[in-house]
Amino acid sequence: MTHICNKMNRRAFGGGALAIVLARPALALNADDATAFIKRLIGDIYIVIDSGAPEAAMIRQFEELFVRYADVQIMAQYALGVDARSATAEQKSAFNAAFAGYIAKKYGKRFRQFIGGRIEVEGARKIKAGFEIKTTAYLKGENPIEVIFLVSDKSGELQFFNMFLEGVNLLLTERSEIGSMLDMSGGDLNATIHELNKAG
Repeated sequence: MTHICNKMNRRAFGGGALAIVLARPALALNADDATAFIKRLIGDIYIVIDSGAPEAAMIRQFEELFVRYADVQIMAQYALGVDARSATAEQKSAFNAAFAGYIAKKYGKRFRQFIGGRIEVEGARKIKAGFEIKTTAYLKGENPIEVIFLVSDKSGELQFFNMFLEGVNLLLTERSEIGSMLDMSGGDLNATIHELNKAG
């Protein structure tokens, strides 16, 4: 029964980290700033894609971009769920690093499919936590893909805190994936961090 309750608690905690994003004081973020930020991110993504580097090298570069442009702490805390409350500072740091590497591997492989294509910014929409920036990826021989970034400056600097790829919510997807890892490990966070380092 306790194990079942733990599963429910992990799922129920989902909105907590995003509530922190909403609660933090905003700076003077506007649509132009948020759009320019995503254009810089897209430009840096294509520098990596067009480099011709081996996949392993590209993944390392994607991880650097993720750490630079994303609110890794909030995203990792959201994905970890209620277990973040009992984690030590050392565990949180290790999880954040593992999460960044995992996201870079998983989504970096998707971005490699954009080689020879282009990503265009379509527009910005104000949301409670900041701005939603809608983009379209045009790939060779494939239908266009919608990619949406949620951008906020409530951490004190401009960062994206969620992404939707073809309608799939990154945060919800990874919360579910990591929740399953935690369930499989019986709630052992260290074991989950170890598995996360191997995944992606």
